[in-house]
Amino acid sequence: MKVKGSTLKIIALITMLIDHIGAFLIEPYLLNNGVFPFAFDISIIPKEFKTLYIIYIITRLIGRIAFPIYCFLIVEGFLHTSNLKKYAFNLLLFAFISEIPFNLANSNKLLYFDMQNVFFTLFLGLTCISLLDKYKGFFNTVIILSITSLPAYFLNVDYHHFGVLAIAVLYLFHKNKKHQILFGVLTFAWELTAPLAFIPIYFYNGERGKQNKYLYYSLYPLHLLILYLIRIIIFQQIIQ
Repeated sequence: MKVKGSTLKIIALITMLIDHIGAFLIEPYLLNNGVFPFAFDISIIPKEFKTLYIIYIITRLIGRIAFPIYCFLIVEGFLHTSNLKKYAFNLLLFAFISEIPFNLANSNKLLYFDMQNVFFTLFLGLTCISLLDKYKGFFNTVIILSITSLPAYFLNVDYHHFGVLAIAVLYLFHKNKKHQILFGVLTFAWELTAPLAFIPIYFYNGERGKQNKYLYYSLYPLHLLILYLIRIIIFQQIIQ
């Protein structure tokens, strides 16, 4: 079985959408009805909400598959781009474009400083590996990981500094696919289902496949905005 880059993007998009349906539609609905969606003991969940609670858990477990694929695609994008500055600019541009939809989906507010969207994480990850590629050596690696992880931590970007470090790990082992898969799985082992992302990554054949980069980027803020509107219109749910 061979998997192209375009197929990886589709897998990441679908699993991310499923995750966000759980996070931005089901979770607020459960909370609004007094159900804590992160309970480990299903017996404490009211009977009338158990099915929805199980669906919620499934959506979040499926959603863990998305981010490792995005991290891998950032590494592949860096290795094959013909214009690194344009690549970085596009990530940063869509980070700002996506911020208001991200804020609305998370908080119903235009301004929400508790967390920033994943495009900022990917941009910092790209910055990190571009510096790692330029400045070799253990000491330089430690310095670069520190200076690119700190903004991720203090800005509270999605996946925080861990996201930047995960991209760095996949880059540092990219010359050996088996090592890249192994250390990728170990890096994401703390998220129960995230290592499953490395199954399609393992079968990646290095081909980009048919894709529209800007459509792919645009779907992120667009789906967040749509989910926000669905929540407001159907559930009339306001997150405090």
